[in-house]
Amino acid sequence: MRQVNSSHPADGQLRVSTLNEQSRSVPLSREAACSWICCRDAELADLLSLARAVRDSFKPRVVTYSRKVFVPLTNLCRDYCAYCTFRRDPGQAGAHTMTPDEVLEIVRAGERRGCAEALFSLGDKPELIFPEVRETLARLGFRSTLHYLEAMCELVLRKTRLLPHPNPGLMSRQWISRLAVVSPSMGLMLETTNAALLAPGGAHYQAPDKVPVRRLRTIEEAGRQGVPFTTGILIGIGESPEDRVDALLAIRELHRRFGHIQEVIIQNFRAKAEIPMCHHPEPSRGEMLRTIAVARLLMPEINLQAPPNLSEPDYEELLDAGINDWGGVSPLTPDFINPERPWPHLQELEQRTRRKGFVLRQRLPVYPEFLSLSRPKSSLLAARLDATVDAEGYARRAA
Repeated sequence: MRQVNSSHPADGQLRVSTLNEQSRSVPLSREAACSWICCRDAELADLLSLARAVRDSFKPRVVTYSRKVFVPLTNLCRDYCAYCTFRRDPGQAGAHTMTPDEVLEIVRAGERRGCAEALFSLGDKPELIFPEVRETLARLGFRSTLHYLEAMCELVLRKTRLLPHPNPGLMSRQWISRLAVVSPSMGLMLETTNAALLAPGGAHYQAPDKVPVRRLRTIEEAGRQGVPFTTGILIGIGESPEDRVDALLAIRELHRRFGHIQEVIIQNFRAKAEIPMCHHPEPSRGEMLRTIAVARLLMPEINLQAPPNLSEPDYEELLDAGINDWGGVSPLTPDFINPERPWPHLQELEQRTRRKGFVLRQRLPVYPEFLSLSRPKSSLLAARLDATVDAEGYARRAA
């Protein structure tokens, strides 16, 4: 990456001028992105200003969120990521696979609180290494975790007003097709394209489902099938700033080819006492702002999200870097992935967003501009979407 000599103010002015010129023909190049993601503090204000301008030309003055319930269908998982507190082994304290009655109970409670999304989070194919999971699935009447997920998504569609959004890990072409019939959108975090994190001591060591090329293949297949898809990167797990740029560019290229990336998440690692990476440094606020701003310049017309609960106490500052969405926020269930980080109260979220000059709008798990991709997947899905969406494509207000 080209280094900037901080002793020459004119050089900084040239960089800002160049950035403004590039903004007229965005998206940003890799070389420029790698330079700006490491920019000096004196240049950060200019980077953020341009990112805001690009965001405002994309979706001016509106910031969205999805009111959701978090459905941890199973926390059993075959991956051992060094930053994860969600996963469990069979017999470990807290290990649990939800029953259909438990799923309905939590989703109906969310329905009473005005939620529109049932976010299904689950471990990746735990039955492949744990016989106990195979036994549990057999008792429930299913051959695999994905078969069970499919049935629970359909149950939510048929029995409630909520829309499922599954995050099941790696998926084959067949499973993307099957889940698209019972969910208007789905997601898989790319996290990083740095395969070195799979080596011993890396964040993804002993996590076979975190091989970057396999995750990219899933996202690509979703694009081939026209499935609205949420993905993103996880920063601070051992990757370099250049790695972050490369992951964002990989996402940008898939969207260029297929037009299906409805949202990109910039998520920051948070250390926890009970994880192997408990002493690993967290990314700074400056790193977070630079990464978001560069993501906005790389992808000027893609919805960009950062979780507010991971950036307390001043999460509204993330709006200064160019996001236009807060992601899923629950008035009922905790963030089971980061349970020590409570969601902001929705009234507070609205107030902080308004003080920054924006109107907060509740969306569905599928964004307004991607509804046309979801409706044709099934008549059940189309009917549920039509019953839930308003005239602008956002979540219909409860009567």
